[in-house]
Amino acid sequence: MVIPVDLGKNSYDITIEKGALSKAGEIFEVDRKVLIVTDDGVPEKYAEAAAAGYGQAVTAVIKAGEASKTPENFVELCRKMLEAGFSRKDCVVAVGGGVAGDMAGFAASCYMRGIDFYNIPTTLLSQVDSSVGGKTAVDLDGVKNIIGAFYQPKGVLIDPEVLRTLSPRQFACGAAEIIKMAACMDRKLFEQIERNGIAENPEIENIIADALRIKTRVVEEDEKEIGLRRVLNFGHTLGHGIETVTGLYHGECVALGMLPMCKNEPLRKRLEAVLKREGLPIGFSDGKGGLSGCCHGPDPEAVIAAAMHDKKAEGNTVVTVRLEDIGKFTFEAAGSEQLVKDYLEVFG
Repeated sequence: MVIPVDLGKNSYDITIEKGALSKAGEIFEVDRKVLIVTDDGVPEKYAEAAAAGYGQAVTAVIKAGEASKTPENFVELCRKMLEAGFSRKDCVVAVGGGVAGDMAGFAASCYMRGIDFYNIPTTLLSQVDSSVGGKTAVDLDGVKNIIGAFYQPKGVLIDPEVLRTLSPRQFACGAAEIIKMAACMDRKLFEQIERNGIAENPEIENIIADALRIKTRVVEEDEKEIGLRRVLNFGHTLGHGIETVTGLYHGECVALGMLPMCKNEPLRKRLEAVLKREGLPIGFSDGKGGLSGCCHGPDPEAVIAAAMHDKKAEGNTVVTVRLEDIGKFTFEAAGSEQLVKDYLEVFG
C-alpha cells in the first residue's frame, strides 16, 4: 500500500507493507553511504535489516528517550558523517521512534545544507505521527523542539510487523495519536475505534493507513503549520506541559492533555472511554484508568508554566484546539489563567 504525500517538489511516498523492513534499500532505491540513526531500545536486527540494502552504512545508536534530543547528540551525528566522508549525494535513515526520527531528520537538514533523509518508524506513535510532515528538532533547556526545521523525508517505510515487539504501554502511546486525529477530523474512524478498538484489531494496518491519510491531508494543505495543521496539536498544549513536569510517555501525556480540551462533559466521557480501553490514562492516581503508582498529579502551575514555554506560544497566549463534537474542532487562544482553569476542571 502506498500513500502519496503531495507537496510539490517536496513530495514523497509512504509505503505500508508487512515485511518491508528487509527491502528498505530496494524500496528507497539508494546505493550510497548512509547514516543509520537508531536508539538502544530498538532491536538491533531492525537497523541491520535496514542497513543491508545500502552500499556503505554507518550506524549511530543513541539512548532511547526524549532526553537524547540534545544539541550535543545532533552535533555528534553530523560528526559521524564528516568523519565517514559523507557527501551531498549520501543520506540519513532513521530506524526507530520519534526521537530517532527527529534527530536524524534534523542532522540531514543541516549537514552540507541538506542531504536526503528517509524514515523507517518502528513504533506505532512514530508511524502515525512524527514520521510524516517533516518536523525535525532537538530540545534546549527543557523546551521541547525549540531548535529545528521543516525538512521533508524522501520516503517513509512502515512495516506493521515491527509492532509485535512493542510493549503494551508503547503501543498505547501510538493509539493516543490515532484517537487524537480521529476525534478531531474523522467521525467514522472514531466510531470504528469505539466498536473494535485498536490494540486487538486485526485491521491495524488499515487503521494506520486511515490515520496517515488524515495527517497527509492536513500536511498537504498546511505544510508549515500556519493554519489547519495546528489541529494536530490537539492534546499537545497541556500534554507537553505534563510531559515536561512528569516525564511520562508522550502518548500518555497527549491522552491526558486532550481531556480538558473537550467542550462538554458527555464528550469528555466518551473520549475517556476510548482512551481507557486502549490502556491510556484518564487521570493521575485515581485507580480507575489513571496512573496510580506511576506519578503523583503534577502541580497545575508547573504544568501551565511549561506549556506556555512551548514554541507555539504567541506572547502571553497559546492557540489551543478544542473539541466541540467528534469530528468537529475549533481553535481558541488561551492564556495561563484559562489553561489552569481547564486543567483543574478535569484533574482537580
